[in-house]
Amino acid sequence: MLSADVRFEGFTQSDWSKVLSLFRPRAIAGKERDPERPRGGVIAVHEGGRLRKLLHTQAGRLRLEDAAAGWPLGCEELAARNHASWACKIESGALENVMERFGGRVKRGDDLTAQALLFVTLIRDEMLARRIELYPARLSGVPVPTSGMVDRTLDAVCPRGHAMLLGLFDGGELWTSCALRRGSSGGFDWVMGPDEIRRDMGLLAGDWRRDYRHLARAIERKVGKLSLGVFAETSTFRALEVDATPGAWARAVAIRDVILAPVPVALAIPLGIDAGRAAVFALTRAADRAEGLAVVSPLLGVLRGAVQQAAEVAGLIPADGEGRTFDPLEILRRLLSRER
Repeated sequence: MLSADVRFEGFTQSDWSKVLSLFRPRAIAGKERDPERPRGGVIAVHEGGRLRKLLHTQAGRLRLEDAAAGWPLGCEELAARNHASWACKIESGALENVMERFGGRVKRGDDLTAQALLFVTLIRDEMLARRIELYPARLSGVPVPTSGMVDRTLDAVCPRGHAMLLGLFDGGELWTSCALRRGSSGGFDWVMGPDEIRRDMGLLAGDWRRDYRHLARAIERKVGKLSLGVFAETSTFRALEVDATPGAWARAVAIRDVILAPVPVALAIPLGIDAGRAAVFALTRAADRAEGLAVVSPLLGVLRGAVQQAAEVAGLIPADGEGRTFDPLEILRRLLSRER
């Protein structure tokens, strides 16, 4: 995804820390994080039914005797016993197997995206064989995209020679921004931060719904034509990242809590799907609540069935109960959201 000659400009230490903080796991909106919550992770290496090594990412090496007596343990129990938020069990030789297969399948011309996807696929193969186990399995059932899928998605959202921009505001001021320009090779060759842009934005009105235009123009003068711009208040963006409510993103765009300017057709379609899921969810919930009402319940039941059939045809929901689609927003939510 990044080109070999990518350059990073316009980031102070504070600006870069703010960008990274957007992708830090956090509690679901409305829930306070428990200060006594488990922290860090525990990694167990085993061989032939015996525990060989036990490591906590914050406490360091742990005593094998404390866990060996009850071995084998499941990952969830392993995490609970060691007050960790996640746990990983690795069979001896599993990682070596991954690296050997990776070295045998990677090609000289593969870019970073292709190599990363290959590595993730090999890790998943080991997980399916139960040689690597992980708790919690946040991405369970999520398909691994192919390199071609990633390239086609980027072509639709950000053609070569164009740029994408995320601009977040707080208290009427630009909090941080990140612009990525896609080069002729297909990878991003320029990542631009806000430090060199603030002085080019001119006087701001203190209303981000108007000031975002100044940011967009400054980026276009510096980096190139925008194909996608995402603008919001920082608190709104953080809440949406972990919001599992159907239609959350579509609603935020509709009421201008998030402004997309410009917005490619390829992104407008998922927003429509998000709104469609919200409609199906609301109708289903209404029918469930009306169950037992002699007049209303049958009518809502018939209407719900009709809407679900239409949604299946349109691809808004899976036709079977187990079908899944590749949804980047859902992947982001699963990785970032924490219950406590």
